[in-house]
Amino acid sequence: MKVLELNNIEKSFGDLTVLKDISLSVEKGQVISIIGPSGSGKTTLMRSAAFLETIDKGEIIYNGNKAAWMEKGKAVYQKNLKPFKSCFGFVFQQFNLFPHYSVIKNLTDAQMVVQKRSKEEAFSIAKELIEQLGLSGKENYRPSQLSGGQQQRVAIARALAVKPDILFFDEPTSALDPELTGEVLKVIRSLAEEHMTMVIVTHEMAFARDVSDHIIFMDEGFIVEEGSPDEVINNPKEERTKAFLGRFKR
Repeated sequence: MKVLELNNIEKSFGDLTVLKDISLSVEKGQVISIIGPSGSGKTTLMRSAAFLETIDKGEIIYNGNKAAWMEKGKAVYQKNLKPFKSCFGFVFQQFNLFPHYSVIKNLTDAQMVVQKRSKEEAFSIAKELIEQLGLSGKENYRPSQLSGGQQQRVAIARALAVKPDILFFDEPTSALDPELTGEVLKVIRSLAEEHMTMVIVTHEMAFARDVSDHIIFMDEGFIVEEGSPDEVINNPKEERTKAFLGRFKR
């Protein structure tokens, strides 16, 4: 079953076209990593899937239902995107936690306000996730009192709290030092083992190779190459992919 389909996506900022006829689909339980140089369109593609950017052309489909489609040569959106927004959780590079909220409030607020869950249910889900992500004892801490790795784990817990069909990660370790990167990758790896559907924009090549079912290499707004980790990382066909990956080879 396809959780997400992006068909023929195009996006420009002024005169700069950053997504050029991009299509991809994500099956339930699949982990897809998107790799490529800075400025290749990876983050814009993910933000477009999460309605944080508006596409110019193409289709966005969640669980078989169209959120955006083509009409008279341009993309139009459903008037009510709320049901579609409940399909996914988004984990940002810079955590995007509410700085004046405690950990527990960061995890329960959206559940109660957006999803109208009872206080009891929201707290029950939050406490379970706090334990699962190794944050026990930090419930009443504010983000500024946590390490970067702990803040990112809170952000992952917040994304999981809405019980999404798919999780988006936008370079989840790029704001962390190498020591803290490992703890966040360990959490994502454990989610992959539980067959959580995920799309991950990452610069961690070894991690992408080990955790992904499918890898997409983007450059200059195009998908240059895609396939299994073995095909794309270990045996790339395209010269551009080879050149990019050559920088990561030891």
